[in-house]
Amino acid sequence: MDPTIRAYEPTDREACRALWRELTEHHRELYADPGIGGADPGDRFDEFLEHPHFVAAWVAVRDDEVVGLTGLLRGEEGAEIEPVVVSRPVRGQGIGRRLVEHVMDEARGRGERSLSIRPVARNASAIRHFLRAGFTTVGRIELFQSLEPSDRAWQPGVTIHGLDLRC
Repeated sequence: MDPTIRAYEPTDREACRALWRELTEHHRELYADPGIGGADPGDRFDEFLEHPHFVAAWVAVRDDEVVGLTGLLRGEEGAEIEPVVVSRPVRGQGIGRRLVEHVMDEARGRGERSLSIRPVARNASAIRHFLRAGFTTVGRIELFQSLEPSDRAWQPGVTIHGLDLRC
């Protein structure tokens, strides 16, 4: 059964906090860093709802269960999709694609001129999905430098303008 995409409601809060935890756990696995997201990553969902650029959030519901979450932020240079998360048991069923398409339609309907998305560099699967959705233009690159010793192991990543970068 295809999920229904609808506006986030306050009664969805705990389900969305659980999805945010799943997203954080995925990032922890990608980077082998259990500290990502802090002690309770669900708190980050509450911060998302209070973000000064927050426009709206939507959920994917299947069989009365919230199985996906996405949102729209508006910045000075255009709109941004943040986050896109689908519950692990139902990944690979097109729910993320439906969420992204929904946000794209919402952004168009709100008169946005551009839309961006910022997956973490190591999440090759997400990047492939976003490329298929039409996000094929690189608008900016965010570079990092650790200022203190870290256990995080960086991996070879991408080449941009002939420069090899780690992720």
